[in-house]
Amino acid sequence: MKNEIKIFSPGTVANVACGYDVLGFCLDSVGDEMVVRKTTEKGLKITKIEGHDLPFDIDKNVAGVSALALYEDAQPDCGFEIEIYKGIKPGSGIGSSSASAAGSVFALNALLNSPYNKTELTRFAMKGEALASQGEHADNIAPVLFGGFTLVKGIDPLEIISIPTPKELYATILHPQIEIKTADSRAILPEMVPLKDAIKQWANLGSLVHALHTEDYDLICHSLQDIIVEPYRSKLIPYFNEVMLASHNAGALGGSISGSGPSIFALSKGQHKAKEVEQAMRNAYSKSEIEFQTYVSTINTEGIKILSS
Repeated sequence: MKNEIKIFSPGTVANVACGYDVLGFCLDSVGDEMVVRKTTEKGLKITKIEGHDLPFDIDKNVAGVSALALYEDAQPDCGFEIEIYKGIKPGSGIGSSSASAAGSVFALNALLNSPYNKTELTRFAMKGEALASQGEHADNIAPVLFGGFTLVKGIDPLEIISIPTPKELYATILHPQIEIKTADSRAILPEMVPLKDAIKQWANLGSLVHALHTEDYDLICHSLQDIIVEPYRSKLIPYFNEVMLASHNAGALGGSISGSGPSIFALSKGQHKAKEVEQAMRNAYSKSEIEFQTYVSTINTEGIKILSS
């Protein structure tokens, strides 16, 4: 029985334009690393955090809260130490809290000989995600644990549906070095939307899911439209419209805000096109005075990866 595990817990893109709070996909080029080991002393401890300044208190750290939910349910005859090496900046919009929350429960589960399935792990991880966003949702967590594209069919009961990933689909991410808190970006959204807008959004989501199943890149292009959330949240992201226009002109299939922002994503057919889109997005954002990073990533169909055990 293994006593220590090292994992890579990837970043994610949630909402995916028209799929607010229900659709997400998993990245491959950016994420956190975590080391979790068994201890003879019962309980949970976070012993190391590198990369960003985060609390060591189990009850105030998303990885700690989710791990505690699993630990209290499993009641193991051991304890665990958790080391966190943050590669995703908190508040970046590419699933920083979800990577931590999902990573800790995945690692504990592996060290306990995997008594829980991926849906059950998602439920535990949602407890940590709620600490960051002030609400339990799984559109970032599910892709970390299941890999690829996932649809959250329901929260109570929790139901996750895995969606096929077209083989040539690539993501380009632009991450401005500003922070937008998930709770704040949710607070600016309207409580009610016109029925005609809701109908159009449903149609876009349905056609996007169909396009992913059938590898219909033209339909992906026509489906990546968010008419409900993006008009509000985009106001929080400097140069958002310029970046979107540049990615479109460079041949991207489409894109939108990644999660709650400030990161912006674009999907492209093929790595070469994704890199051309990356350069176009960089050129557009370099006109601002805000520092930024960009990534080009395949869609990670595996999710969390075990680096050593």
